[in-house]
Amino acid sequence: MSTIGFIGLGIMGSPMAVNLAKAGHTVVGWNRSAGRADALVAAGGKEAASIAEAVRDADVVITMVPASPQVEAVAYGPDGILENARPGTLLIDHSSITPQTSVALAKAAGDKGIRVLDAPVSGGEAGAVEGVLSIMVGGDQADFDAARPVFEVVGRTVVRCGPHGSGQTVKAANQLIVAVNLQAVAEAVVFLEKSGVDLAAALAVLNGGLAGSTVLTRKKDTLLARDFTPGFKLELHHKDMGIVTDAARTVGATLPVGAVAAQLIGSAVARGDGGLDHSALLRGVERLSGCEQD
Repeated sequence: MSTIGFIGLGIMGSPMAVNLAKAGHTVVGWNRSAGRADALVAAGGKEAASIAEAVRDADVVITMVPASPQVEAVAYGPDGILENARPGTLLIDHSSITPQTSVALAKAAGDKGIRVLDAPVSGGEAGAVEGVLSIMVGGDQADFDAARPVFEVVGRTVVRCGPHGSGQTVKAANQLIVAVNLQAVAEAVVFLEKSGVDLAAALAVLNGGLAGSTVLTRKKDTLLARDFTPGFKLELHHKDMGIVTDAARTVGATLPVGAVAAQLIGSAVARGDGGLDHSALLRGVERLSGCEQD
């Protein structure tokens, strides 16, 4: 069992930290805003007053924050991870950020004797709570092997995809697929409703065939209830589509359908839906189809 400093106790980070504490690891958590450590403390973990306190005695440091600027904010500077973690510490970044940021972090950490894995996840809040996330990892094989006991608590599918930055590249592809899938499901829902079909029955049978997907499995009930309580916020998916669009341009890949999905997500955020679950793409299709609901 490891001593883990966990930085970022939000929608995803909190249940991940809780699962690690329940598995027997010593978990010391820190979050930028107060009041997010209650679930961790209830599960047997501890709350730190600073990043330095959370990481100074840790064997493993985990970060789960929204984007590249937040990763850089908690990693660098006199109060950050790199200045306060011990040499030999393994830093696992579960955030979804640009591959370039991950590569730069690995280099800077290596200069301090700190090992790094970029390990973004997929599965949303439900996957984090259930400990069944998909984890795509970039970094050295030896560090990946050392991290496996931690990964196996929070994830079900854990794969090393290559050197530093590879995990983030695969996560970008994941977000591309999810965005297009969500948009297709939203369009199908509106088409079915306007056709007068029993929507619950239709989604059930669709999910049993080739049109079935994890997206449809996870989201069909909330779509039926129009419950857009965020498991993954549209504003974060908007950020991720910027990452995949930029990365694709860099390598010369064309994403025609992905570009449309990115624009539709951006439109939803501009309309004020950024704080809703990404399944709220349904609201945009309804607007376009003249059947917007409250």
